[in-house]
Amino acid sequence: MTDRLYYNDSYLIRFEAEVLEADAERRRIYLDRTAFYPESGGQPSDAGQLGGIDVEDIVDEDSRIVHVLRESLTDTRVSGLVDWPRRFDHMQQHTGQHLLSAVLVDMFDAATVSFHLGAEACTIDIARTLEPSEIRRAELRANEIVFENRPVAVSYQDSTEDLALRKPTEREGTIRIVAIQDLDRSACGGTHVRATGEIGPILIRKLDRIRGNQRIEFICGMRAVKRAQADYQALSEIARVFSSPVDETPLLVAAQREKLQEAEKAHRRAAMELAQASGRELYAKTPPGSGDTRRVERRVESLSDEIRSEAQAFTSGSKSIFLAIGQNPPALLLAASHDSGINAGAVLKESFAAVGGRGGGSATMAQGSVPSAAALEQTTQALLTRLDFVRT
Repeated sequence: MTDRLYYNDSYLIRFEAEVLEADAERRRIYLDRTAFYPESGGQPSDAGQLGGIDVEDIVDEDSRIVHVLRESLTDTRVSGLVDWPRRFDHMQQHTGQHLLSAVLVDMFDAATVSFHLGAEACTIDIARTLEPSEIRRAELRANEIVFENRPVAVSYQDSTEDLALRKPTEREGTIRIVAIQDLDRSACGGTHVRATGEIGPILIRKLDRIRGNQRIEFICGMRAVKRAQADYQALSEIARVFSSPVDETPLLVAAQREKLQEAEKAHRRAAMELAQASGRELYAKTPPGSGDTRRVERRVESLSDEIRSEAQAFTSGSKSIFLAIGQNPPALLLAASHDSGINAGAVLKESFAAVGGRGGGSATMAQGSVPSAAALEQTTQALLTRLDFVRT
């Protein structure tokens, strides 16, 4: 059994220990005691050095902890050194999660169902959906408790006692309890700060819906400070572009976005009108072929709304067929006038069946895709022959 020193002192980063067991390569090491925290309960493992060798992973094997090293360790008694910046960051995030989860229950009866501590951000999933205004209220309350600097204590009780936990535990025997004064009691094996003031600012970043739960992304401590600095820098750059104060930038961006949307709509209308005019002009310039039918073949990079408008305008004239071949992705569009004598949807569907293509449409316009450039060329040639196109 490994004596887990971090249980009683999360601030202990230097320790001495005896090597009890190792694999043949002496890279998987078992100690009699350790300050290294293994990945567990949503919190990543510690990093650092053991006997001057980098620790690559810390794995919890029930009653024992294995230290996976980058190189072989020959010593039988070693000194361990935990990466303090990483450890303290995890302490801030994990205690911040306890605090935020407790506030969400206290204010909105929103219980946390899962927690994840990531390299960039942390998340908690809650069992109900809260409005953004409610989330902001919870964020403010959590930060108020940070400023109150309430003590965070670790204690041990037997599972048969009345533990008064925020979330009941299924563990039996001795239970490690992390408590925030007058706010929270949780069964937890993680590393935590001594008082809420050490958590630092708590910043909620994003809300998502995940499998019926609401996911709250948040960061604490120096992560929150660095993220706030980056956010302000980005916002300042945007404000500089608009030559405006930072606080006025959101309204200016919204106004510019509205103008851009209107310009894009006008551009789309003009593009469609141009495509329709092009289709009508193309019809007028195309001489009738066999059966007094006008036929046009167009090879384009891709099938676009403009091509569809051009095809529709072309086939608004009597006895007309318009075939568009899109290269990327491989696709075909077939349009035909009501009096052309063909059903565009039926013809295209039948042609696609021979090459494993997919698509369809109405009697006057249909389109679809084929699996490859070779299939596209094969289908195109078959359609040109079937529709009696004359190649010039």
